[in-house]
Amino acid sequence: MDKLELKGGWNELKGKIKQAYGDLTDDDLAHEEGKDDETLGRLQQKTGKTRDELVKWINSL
Repeated sequence: MDKLELKGGWNELKGKIKQAYGDLTDDDLAHEEGKDDETLGRLQQKTGKTRDELVKWINSL
């Protein structure tokens, strides 16, 4: 299983994610240190992607 590696600032990544999925809210993208699984879980519910798909996609941004 891939590990989520946040490159750059989370706020920058949030902007890119919101561009791809306009229906996501700031609450959906709330990220706290050490709570990657919660953030990914919310994104999985909204996007229908698997955890691994999301991790690979976010790491590629």
